[in-house]
Amino acid sequence: MDDDVPPVPAGTSRRPAVRRPRKGTAERRAEILRAAAHTFGSKGYKTGSLADVAEQVGITHAGVLHHFGTKEQLLIEVLEYRDLEDVRDLEGQHIPDGMELFTHLVRTARANVDRRGIVQGYTVLTAESVTEDHPARSWVENRFAVLRGEIAHAIQEIGEHEVSDEQATRAASAIIGVMDGLQVQWLLDGTVDLAESTTFAIEAILSAVLNPAETTHLPE
Repeated sequence: MDDDVPPVPAGTSRRPAVRRPRKGTAERRAEILRAAAHTFGSKGYKTGSLADVAEQVGITHAGVLHHFGTKEQLLIEVLEYRDLEDVRDLEGQHIPDGMELFTHLVRTARANVDRRGIVQGYTVLTAESVTEDHPARSWVENRFAVLRGEIAHAIQEIGEHEVSDEQATRAASAIIGVMDGLQVQWLLDGTVDLAESTTFAIEAILSAVLNPAETTHLPE
């Protein structure tokens, strides 16, 4: 199997040099990331091995390390790859603001139906990140903090800034929690309509925070 590691001619030593991307490197990295998402998603980070990833791509364990350095770095790039996929078709390739942000979240849920492996990988890895010394913990914490801030800002923009920071942040946390929870249910039970359930939940939460007078409140 091709391990993608260029050989060193006999009698010579490798001198420090700027590594130039080899033809096909981007495609190979993307292929490895997809394989890693599948492996970590089905087996978890700790159980899924680089050998499992390498076998799917047709290279060696050393070939995977050649592209990503360590298993921990591969994990982080799998998570980043998922986020990039979410915004790949958006203008500027970043999450929008205002009502368009929520349209994007629903669109993402709909797209996730056709990429089970990535959803499974994200779900397993974020759950595992709560364990002690997990290499993805900092990345996951930062992702949630940034996403919470973006959603809260969008809510305040829609509410013309009449929604308090506390209310907006609480609603943002609820939206993230519902979306991730629905993904778990969908992975376990295919009868759950991921897109429609996500739409319903987001609309209900937005209604509760933007139109509190029309919301049914639970007794305290």
